[in-house]
Parts: sequence; structure tokens; C-alpha cells
Amino acid sequence: MENMQERKSNTAMTAGLVLACALAALFGFLYFNARQDIESKNVDISSKTKELLLTNTKLDSISAELDKKIAEVTSLGGQVADLEALKAQLEQDKKNLVNSKNVSIRDFESKIKGYEAALTAKDVEIAKLREENAQLTTEVKTLGTENSNLKTDVSTLKTDKQALADSVYATTVKNKELAEKVTLAAALKAMNVSVNAINSRGKEREGGEYKAKRVEKVKISFKLVENPLTKRENKVIYMRMLDPQGNCISDMATGSGAFNYGGKEMVYTAKQSVMYDNSGQNVDFIYSRGANYTKGKYNIELYSEGFSIGRGVFEVK
Repeated sequence: MENMQERKSNTAMTAGLVLACALAALFGFLYFNARQDIESKNVDISSKTKELLLTNTKLDSISAELDKKIAEVTSLGGQVADLEALKAQLEQDKKNLVNSKNVSIRDFESKIKGYEAALTAKDVEIAKLREENAQLTTEVKTLGTENSNLKTDVSTLKTDKQALADSVYATTVKNKELAEKVTLAAALKAMNVSVNAINSRGKEREGGEYKAKRVEKVKISFKLVENPLTKRENKVIYMRMLDPQGNCISDMATGSGAFNYGGKEMVYTAKQSVMYDNSGQNVDFIYSRGANYTKGKYNIELYSEGFSIGRGVFEVK
């Protein structure tokens, strides 16, 4: 009886061990599969992370290149609206790359190729702008010679009416283009503007600060800067003297009047015609107001041919 119970006990233990081994094998198999799946997902996530980082780096590089292109085109006088729009789109793409849950690297690679193609096309435009700027610089240097040649051509073509008409038309168009280019470059410039006081005995004082009782007249002196583009001819220079309240001092009896500046009529205190000879010549305005000067700071403004050419200041104590 005891042997039978012992055999039953051994059988039960054996069955238990087999079951335990089977369960251990099953759990080991499940654990191995789960680990393999996790490692596979980790590899996939790592790969996508690298792709995202690489894509973001490419977008950053393109953004920096766009900034350079915008700065260069602006310095060359070109239009940058398309580049700025492209930059705004790129910045949005960068945000989408970071914030979107489902990112298609293939779509971003296509966008990157589009950006790179746009930058390449802009390089062609920049090269053209550089060439145009270089050509413009050359044209400015030869404006005087071209203008002289044009006048000679007009005189020569007077024998042929039709040819003369064609030449006059061509010359008019060309001169207009030249005038637009040189008007600003040829403007007079006044430098070293100083104001001296002259008392009733004719004694002149320097320094820029004077007592009211010692100011009978004022002498405005300045130098006209040498400029080979400026025509050697009579230039009318207008002088405006502004009192401490900012009002222009004027008196028709002393030669005051009005001139055009910026499309508007502006009152002047005095004017003078000067033969410009491109020698860095000195010019003096001697102005007698005929009235006492009140205390305060007076500003001097100089204009010629529609341009502001210089400023000065003096003070009455």
C-alpha cells in the first residue's frame, strides 16, 4: 500500500516538473519574442530620428543660404519678395517637421530639392545683377564723353531730315536715361559751412557765437566740393536763415523770394549766382537783415538745382 502511494506521489511530482518546464519554456519564448520586437522598434525609431535630424540640418543650411541670398540681392538693388516668401515657407516646413506626428521624410526630401533648385536659379539672377551693376558703374564713368558725342552726332545729322529726326529721338531717350543716372551724382556739395558776424564798423568775428549788439551782418562761407560730373556753369545757390523758432527770415527788400524744392515752393532769405569751375572754390554770402537778431540758435540751409547742398549754424547771445 505504501509503495503504491509513493509511486502516485512520484508520478504527480514528475507531472508537475514537466508542467513547470513547459510553462518556463513558454514564458521564455514569449519574452524572447517581445524583446526582439522591442529591439526592432528601437532600431526603427533610431533610424527615423537620424533621418529627422539630417533633414532638419539640411533645412537649417538652406535657411542660412537664403539669408545670404536676400542680403546680397538687396545690396545689388534687386527684388527679394520671392526669396522672403520662400524663407517663410521653409520656416513653416521646419515647424511641421518638428511638430507633426506623421512625418514623411520622402516629402521633405522633395521639398529640399525644390529649395535647392530655387537657390540655384537665384544664383543666375544674382550673377546678372552683378553684371548690370558693373555695367552701370562703367556707364557713369563715361557719361561726360557719351553726352558730348551725342551732341556732335545731332549736329552732323542735320543734313538728313529723317535721319536727324531718328537721331533726335534716340538722343532724347538716351539723354533722359543719362540724366536720371547723373542728376544725383552731379549735385553740388557745400562743405565747411561757417557763419561769421560783422559789426557796424565792419569788423568780422569768428567762432559761431556772437552777442546780439555786435551782429550787424552775417557772412556765410563754404567751399564747393570738386566733382567731375558737375557741369562748369553758373549755379544759383539759395540761402535760408531760420530763426530760433524755425521760421525762415525773409524780406523782399533785401532780395528774398521763393524757389522750388521737392515739388513745393520754399521761401529763401537770399540767393547768389556762382560760376562753378570744379576747383574747390570758396563762396561767401554777406547778408544784412536790417533788424536786430534775437537771442538763440540760427540755422543756415543751402540749396541749388533742387538739392539740399549744405547746412550751418550760429548762435546769438
